[in-house]
Amino acid sequence: MPQRKYLITGATGKTGVHTIRHLLNDGHLVRALVRQEDERSALLRSEGADVVVGNLLEHDDVIRAMDGVTGAYLCYPVHPSYIQATAYSADAAQRAGVEVVVEMSQISAREDSKSHAARDHWIAERVLDWSNVPTVHIRPTFFAEWLIFPWVRDPIVQEGKITLPYGTGRHAPIAAEDQARLIASVLAQPSSHIGKTYPLFGPVELGQQEIADEVGKVLGRKIAYRPSTIEQYREHLEKYDLPEFLIQHFLAIAVDYQNGIFSGVDGVIGEITGRAPQTVGDFVRTHRRAFEQ
Repeated sequence: MPQRKYLITGATGKTGVHTIRHLLNDGHLVRALVRQEDERSALLRSEGADVVVGNLLEHDDVIRAMDGVTGAYLCYPVHPSYIQATAYSADAAQRAGVEVVVEMSQISAREDSKSHAARDHWIAERVLDWSNVPTVHIRPTFFAEWLIFPWVRDPIVQEGKITLPYGTGRHAPIAAEDQARLIASVLAQPSSHIGKTYPLFGPVELGQQEIADEVGKVLGRKIAYRPSTIEQYREHLEKYDLPEFLIQHFLAIAVDYQNGIFSGVDGVIGEITGRAPQTVGDFVRTHRRAFEQ
């Protein structure tokens, strides 16, 4: 049997690094596509990955990266060029004859979304489906890592509060490492997953005050949920010099969150990988240093 090799895009990102490690630990070969050489790519190379520099918006780069691999994980940031990157990846995957592409979408992806990015993700899913490349779409709710993004973390650390405009909505935060375990499992044994769309959640659904309580328990301090308005949220996000495309997305999905779009609990990761995803408390304990001033 020929040796199997997997292409991981977004290789230095939150899910990419963990997916690579799972695949390498299971004895597979991994080609890691990165935008540039730096300490992160050097670490992946030292762990055994075949690191290649390229850009998903360069068709030739994608064809070269996809050549000779068994399957691929497609992960791209929230950016206006996502459909183009997906189309190039679908073409390259078809040329390479891969067994599977696992595509990172999002829970809010749908054709009538008010978020331009979420609608683009829905279209990107269709592009892969139309290409007839064997595909599995994953749609995670908010990552647990959302808690350590500066615009969420800073109010927690500096003011002891969560200020998101999420109303009484609920979700089960899902850590990148747990998603990566599922991604690696699906890549390695894709046959029963082809054509499916998996929503990904953590094990316990919580409201924002309950999330604040879990964070506070680990940190040993009181954290309160003080929801902002959408207008206040925009002002807050603009302080972090985020692109307008990303801000528009965050504002639109805040309304989605209020309307229950992000709700649900794990029914996939535990079943497929044999291990339940971690809780919010588990995540905060692991990343406690991120919450230190």
